[in-house]
Amino acid sequence: MNLEILFSMAGILSMVGWVVLLASPLIPDWSDRISGYIIPLMLSLAYVALITLYPSDGRGGFGSLSDVIALFSNPNAMMAGWIHYLAFDLLIGAWICRTARRDGVRFWFVAPCLPLTFLFGPAGFVAFSLVGIWRKAAASQT
Repeated sequence: MNLEILFSMAGILSMVGWVVLLASPLIPDWSDRISGYIIPLMLSLAYVALITLYPSDGRGGFGSLSDVIALFSNPNAMMAGWIHYLAFDLLIGAWICRTARRDGVRFWFVAPCLPLTFLFGPAGFVAFSLVGIWRKAAASQT
């Protein structure tokens, strides 16, 4: 398959997952299923297919920054890495929504964390963690 087509398909699929997360207060069970399981599983299967069908050409690795740069100079490895990011960021976004619902966090506290997670991964996780810390501190003062 053409990597540009795969890139577009993976991006669209991921975006559907993020839109569903934004609608999660209205459809919590569907949100958990679609964005927390089905779409990440589909992306993960694409990742596994890529690394299986197009194994490393021997350049690069994970031992140093220059090894990682060499590894991702291969378009197939770069595509696999991109899909890896899409899948895991979406899983974290789904976890944020699930955890917020479980803990009774109002969605308007969660909503800013989702685009941060989509665009900057760990920054969204940090933002949601700060929401949790703030809530615990506020609860202990009452």
